[in-house]
Amino acid sequence: MIKAVEFNYSEINSLSKVQFDEHYKLYKGYVDKVNEITGKLNEKENGAKDANAVYSLYRGLKEAESFALNGCILHELYFENIGGEKQNPCPNTEKIINMQFGSFEKFREDLTACCKAARGWCIFVYEHRTMTFKNILLDAHNLGNIALGYPLLAIDMYEHAYFYDYLSDKAKYIAAIINSINWDVVEKRVGYLFSGNIQ
Repeated sequence: MIKAVEFNYSEINSLSKVQFDEHYKLYKGYVDKVNEITGKLNEKENGAKDANAVYSLYRGLKEAESFALNGCILHELYFENIGGEKQNPCPNTEKIINMQFGSFEKFREDLTACCKAARGWCIFVYEHRTMTFKNILLDAHNLGNIALGYPLLAIDMYEHAYFYDYLSDKAKYIAAIINSINWDVVEKRVGYLFSGNIQ
């Protein structure tokens, strides 16, 4: 059984309280669904004996599990990494951005483009296979993730993340969110990555 993580709205200056509260309710719904799905998978009659790749109860539960659990994880990353006041990354993050993109401006341009192209999420990740840092997009919680891609920064690009405050002005939301990234949180994730203590 998992529990919803609490976040401090007062630190988030790029979203109204109404926008934040409604979005947080949606996140809590994913937490509830993960617990419900886990309960059903733990039941004796979970459909495992009739599992089938075309259609089966078990397949439905496992697919829903990845969608709902990623919905929890991605929202927790997002709520944690917004609300900062620094305009530039911290030293270690800045070093990897400059190494991979050439400059923070080029990173910001690529991050903005990736956000515009995303239907669900834009995530700045370290990709273990190629040992590179890149912005990736997800069209759904469980569609587009790269296996062994370690998330350093997550931006929710579903309309529910911005429509109350920004209506259809996706570009304005993107600029506001990028301007309020909590770079201390991103730096902490970078630290976990290089310490070998990934969390």
